[in-house]
Amino acid sequence: MYVIVDIETTGGNAKNGKITEIAIYKHDGEKLIDEFVSLVNPECYIPPYITGLTGITNEMVENSPTFYQIAKQIVEICDGATFVAHNAAFDYGFIQAEFKALGFDFVKETICTVKLSRKLLPGYDSYSLGNLCQELGISISARHRAAGDAFATVALFELLIQKNGGFILPENPYSKFSVEELHPNLTLNFIKSLPEEVGVYYFHNDVGEVIYVGKSTNIKRRVLTHLVNPKTKKGIEMKRKIADISVVLTGSEIIALLKESQEIKELTPIYNRALRRKKLSVGLYTYFDRKGYRRLHLQTIDGNNHPEVGFLNFSEARERLLDWVEEYCLCQKLAGLYEGQNGCFQYQIKSCYGACVGEESADDYNKRVNQLLRKFTYDISNAVIIDKGREDDESSIVVIENGVYLGYGYFPHDEAVNSPDEFKDYIQRFDEDRDARSILLNYLSQKKYRKIITY
Repeated sequence: MYVIVDIETTGGNAKNGKITEIAIYKHDGEKLIDEFVSLVNPECYIPPYITGLTGITNEMVENSPTFYQIAKQIVEICDGATFVAHNAAFDYGFIQAEFKALGFDFVKETICTVKLSRKLLPGYDSYSLGNLCQELGISISARHRAAGDAFATVALFELLIQKNGGFILPENPYSKFSVEELHPNLTLNFIKSLPEEVGVYYFHNDVGEVIYVGKSTNIKRRVLTHLVNPKTKKGIEMKRKIADISVVLTGSEIIALLKESQEIKELTPIYNRALRRKKLSVGLYTYFDRKGYRRLHLQTIDGNNHPEVGFLNFSEARERLLDWVEEYCLCQKLAGLYEGQNGCFQYQIKSCYGACVGEESADDYNKRVNQLLRKFTYDISNAVIIDKGREDDESSIVVIENGVYLGYGYFPHDEAVNSPDEFKDYIQRFDEDRDARSILLNYLSQKKYRKIITY
């Protein structure tokens, strides 16, 4: 989604100039779907030379709305869209300055049609809007008025989309899209039909096998980043093999993250090599000894006890535990990494505070052990995380019970729930692993969810 914008101002500098007119045309990549055009009272004097250029007089804007009065409409029409303008830095800078004066941060991805034209339409003497439109046969009904210039920029932008193979990628708009290396089964119309919503996407080869799984808050945009001239050998090879794309909408980003992780492990796609995980077989466990010290030890995960954190094997577990012992100044002996009868080796070289020989109190030592363990634990033992659903009449839910992730699902708004515990009836259950725990810990720390119920 794009908004093609043009403004007229009282001067050429956003620090001391103000907007006198704004035009915004919303575009879905194929056609216009909305528009907003208004004169703006700049609440300051319009110099005669500006009136001579734009035709906008002080009398014309005297009874027009101020920027404050139309700010909400601008935010609404620009929501979820990339900001497009001819010399985008000028228009975007002025609009950002107006919003900043209101205490609001207006932040958008931007595309400059001057830069894009130089890339896709090389060879012209001038890339000003007037000269470029004259060369390309694009008419401008009212030059130096916001609506006329913005509408001409719409026509230019549509031409640039065609020149770029049907797409302009917001993350890298000046990179040319090529259909030449796409699989013959993968059509432009199909790619254009992909949803711009949150979910998980699957790339299939020509025999239907899943070769890659990904997640995104905007599936269509993320898929395009894979298809726009990949530079790596892996990316080029994968682009050629994608014969079909399927998607599962999740509504919530947290469920997209959890589902992506789960699907990669189950399907083991060949192009997700770096993200595939085998089953965790070794766990880090704790107990208190007779002197009150909280000890750590590694053992095979047997399913009876839930570890603080899991590892693929003993080699990985020992390496990570050694790092944590050093990071938190713990004792190798009390972490099960040293079997000597006396103080641990670290104590002998004075990098252990002496918990292993009773020189450091259990209370002081355990504080640092607990700091380490907080890396792996939720702040809540029993909770339902509630977030956006796939439809307006439902919410997504993720359940944590006794400090363990149980699973996720969707809860219809017309269903009655008498206790938080009943949310478990609506989830699909999954075994918690290191990746799921890491995803949830990160998501909870960012507080992106709509609501959380603890019980």
